[in-house]
Amino acid sequence: MAAAGGPSDLKTITPPTSRAAVAYRIDGRDHSGDLYRPGDAPRAALVLVPGAVPEGKDDPRLVAFANTLARARFTVLVPEIANLRALRIRPTDVEHIADAVHYLAEAREAGRVTGPIGLVAISYAAGPALLAALQPQVRDDVRFLVAVGGYYDIEAVITFFTTGGYREGPDDPWRYGTPNAYGKWLFVRANADRLRAPRDRVLLTSMAERKLRDLAAGIADLEEKLGPEGQSVQALLANYDPTAVPPLIAALPLAILADMAALDVKRHDLSNLSARLILIHGRDDAIIPFTESLALAAAAPPRQATLVLVDNLAHVTLGPGGIQDGLRLWRAVYRLLEERDAGRR
Repeated sequence: MAAAGGPSDLKTITPPTSRAAVAYRIDGRDHSGDLYRPGDAPRAALVLVPGAVPEGKDDPRLVAFANTLARARFTVLVPEIANLRALRIRPTDVEHIADAVHYLAEAREAGRVTGPIGLVAISYAAGPALLAALQPQVRDDVRFLVAVGGYYDIEAVITFFTTGGYREGPDDPWRYGTPNAYGKWLFVRANADRLRAPRDRVLLTSMAERKLRDLAAGIADLEEKLGPEGQSVQALLANYDPTAVPPLIAALPLAILADMAALDVKRHDLSNLSARLILIHGRDDAIIPFTESLALAAAAPPRQATLVLVDNLAHVTLGPGGIQDGLRLWRAVYRLLEERDAGRR
């Protein structure tokens, strides 16, 4: 995985994988994606959910990751999710992911796919993926879910990327980090179209796109033109006091609050979760704090989550780590391969 598109021992000892476009229809909904197949006989299948990046399923990092998983003898479906390409995260993404699992389950019944089925999701996509694993129509089909740099409590994530404040529990003292402003402006870009005022939608989109291109870019000329809805978003962005975040969130436009509520894992009952969780998070994550994976592991049913914290992951980019990081990541890989081979012993 660390080698990405470069050379590795895994590439040397395994045959090439194949990638083909697929189209499928679930309950009247049309979908498309890419299906990666291993050169050796597959042992399991999984849905790999793209992150919120313009390239979507074609992002080179994701393609390399999908090929690595296929070389490890997973059949990998990467669905096309238009919202994620547009840097948006919406409640409808949950349905897209559940339908992708449904497609693999039907393919398994038809003999085109073999073994257990799982989900792998990165960053903000981990929330919709986990909620998809709770959907009654596919809950029993999802044996495992791997989340890298995922979240549990949306309010806590917003608190971190606006103020740098985070804590392990509601009564624990605040700790402070230096968040990457990319997460803040991704939030703005993702939600700008939920405002009713067209002028505010255009202004916030322009502000976000300017900042995502260059985090040092000035936006004062756009801020001064914002109307009431846009100002409510800007007030949240400009705040540096963690204790002020809840009322500032409450003042956001109702459409944004509705989406946040639907995608907030904390608001959902995880007691019916069948999937085993493998949670990987970097302590150096500057977009979503590692405490989110701690909270998710604690909220999962007993003995159902494996939590792997490493020092050098930088959200989703594996950095040079020491022997302890290597051992921890091997533990995560071993757990994933155990799930791959479930039922074969």
